[in-house]
Amino acid sequence: MENQEEHSLGPHPLDVAARRKRRRAVVVWTRDILVSLAVAFFVITFLYQPVRVEGTSMLPRLHDQDRIFINKFAYHFEDISRGDVVVFYYPRDPSKSYIKRVIALPGDRLEVDEGRVYVNGKRIPEPYVPQRFRDMRSVSPVMLPPHCYYVMGDHRSISSDSRDFGPVDRSFIYGKAAFVYWPTETMHVVE
Repeated sequence: MENQEEHSLGPHPLDVAARRKRRRAVVVWTRDILVSLAVAFFVITFLYQPVRVEGTSMLPRLHDQDRIFINKFAYHFEDISRGDVVVFYYPRDPSKSYIKRVIALPGDRLEVDEGRVYVNGKRIPEPYVPQRFRDMRSVSPVMLPPHCYYVMGDHRSISSDSRDFGPVDRSFIYGKAAFVYWPTETMHVVE
């Protein structure tokens, strides 16, 4: 009879402590999830964005369906350089994105003679273009206007690039290819 009276007086102190501990754990877990989501949103929105490569114009460095991170923040602090692999809105349809290598910079004089690329009168070395991916296309000399970049794919014989659609305005370039993360067996820094 005495035990029944004790139970009728309210919950046992150990039960109350256990409920408080569980409630605190849920609050901490929820807070951690929200902070993680906020950090992930910030990173993806302002710093790094995962993208999927579609096509083979950047072979052998980037393959069709590779997953890469692009650095969306890099060009806020550094200039775009010759040789950078950039992601940009396709000038003829800005709803699409392309990934290509920067070959010439604003103010450069560019010429392609039977596949050989000359910038400011000097042939540039292109170790990223294997012999089997070269082509014999030529481009008449062109002086790049301010804020415009000449981009080309590494697989020259199949790439749709500045030889087809012209130089890319700086405002269309929104990221620098940084790292291939998938498939895991081919993870590497994009160079």
